[in-house]
Amino acid sequence: MPHPILNVEDVSKTYDGFKAISNLNFYLYEGELRTVIGPNGAGKSTFFDLISGRAKPDTGTLRFGDNTDLTRLNEYEISRLGIGRKFQTPSVFVEHTVWNNMVLSLAGSRGVFASLFQKLDSTGRDRIDELLKLVRLHDKRYWKSGQLAHGEKQWLEIAMLLAMQPRVLLLDEPAAGMTDEETHRTGELLLSLAGKHSLIVIEHDMAFVRQIARDGTVTVLHQGSVLCEGHFDEVQSNPKVRQVYLGRGKTT
Repeated sequence: MPHPILNVEDVSKTYDGFKAISNLNFYLYEGELRTVIGPNGAGKSTFFDLISGRAKPDTGTLRFGDNTDLTRLNEYEISRLGIGRKFQTPSVFVEHTVWNNMVLSLAGSRGVFASLFQKLDSTGRDRIDELLKLVRLHDKRYWKSGQLAHGEKQWLEIAMLLAMQPRVLLLDEPAAGMTDEETHRTGELLLSLAGKHSLIVIEHDMAFVRQIARDGTVTVLHQGSVLCEGHFDEVQSNPKVRQVYLGRGKTT
């Protein structure tokens, strides 16, 4: 059996007496697209905070790749290691063009000023062209990103993450606020990335979850632990999941 690229074992995290994560075990494999669902307060955002280094666990281990201990690294080091995170609200430089947003992401450690004023080599230009075509923004590469529609800003941020060549992508509700057409196109994009990258997607839109989890595993979090895992239809019909989403035993 292959070794997980991300190994989370017996992890707990408490905030002011509230146990946001409780003895959590989670394993992500190379090239996998995993969807994580759960009611409000289930611990989904805290889970991403722990993986990305935004928060540190009280107990337990988080190991990445060749057994690297993530708990000893800060956010910047974890990002450099190959774990990219996208928050629910798009975070792009609205006064810069789509192209320059990509240049800044591709730049690595060169800094903002150097990135914008030093000449980009052909490899970098080709990489940006490739990614903008992937997210269907190539024709808008010279637009200011503030002029983009909401869904397009989401796609740009995904492209910016991909420019950093992550091994794992953490995506928090990437389809939030999108039209039905944009949501479907986002699902197609994420499915195209599976296999090349490992992805964890937090989502509430069940139609979107069905689309992207058609061949994968859905993990349900409740009260900071894994309630169940399985294919979409199995999870959807699970009585425990139905109980949690109907509100009995629901956390806030």
